[in-house]
Amino acid sequence: MKILIIEDDLHVAEFISKGLIENNHIVDHQSNGKEGLFFATTEKYDVIVVDRMLPEVDGLTIIRTLRASNIETPVLILSALADVEQRVEGLKNGADDYLIKPFTFSELLARIEVLARRQYHEAKLTKLMVADLLLDLPGHNVTRNNQKIDLLATEYRLLEYLMHNAGQVVSRIMLLENVWDYNFDPQTNVIDVHMSRLRKKIDKPFDVELIHTIRGTGYVIREPEKINS
Repeated sequence: MKILIIEDDLHVAEFISKGLIENNHIVDHQSNGKEGLFFATTEKYDVIVVDRMLPEVDGLTIIRTLRASNIETPVLILSALADVEQRVEGLKNGADDYLIKPFTFSELLARIEVLARRQYHEAKLTKLMVADLLLDLPGHNVTRNNQKIDLLATEYRLLEYLMHNAGQVVSRIMLLENVWDYNFDPQTNVIDVHMSRLRKKIDKPFDVELIHTIRGTGYVIREPEKINS
């Protein structure tokens, strides 16, 4: 992937750039908003990572300008501003994700990869499949082993997000941000309740479980492991 980083903290920028390059990505870095906006509007990137507080042009202005120019490149905001209202403001201004400083590189990389996959899938896919579980995107229909499964709206969004990231562990925070849009406190049990209901419909009637809890980390939906005879 080709990734643009707009970050005025050179230590943070170097930390991100080094990690992305080590993961075989191409990185451009700009340390002020004016130059960052120029690169974001004149070059093609798979993902843009932008600090919210920047010299000359702030991060939200950059994002609004991109969206007003019909540039739909996924944007991840990095910010020390952690209040729910500030995160919601970032998303309402056109950001696709919001990561609070300080952060681990592994979570940053996971979020970048999720944004890139989501953009590709939305452009290319009409269905998602994990083993015998099929999700028809245009029709919002779910079947497993050719049996129709009726899901409530939140259950469907939860399953769709898991299947978009099949094989990848997604954290509780990522689920709250992408399925519930920050409407709940991270300590709420809303995820556990909906995940339990989803599993009763997706896994319980069948012989093989597809949705797994990764203790202390999050959840993953994946193909059953093949056992060599």
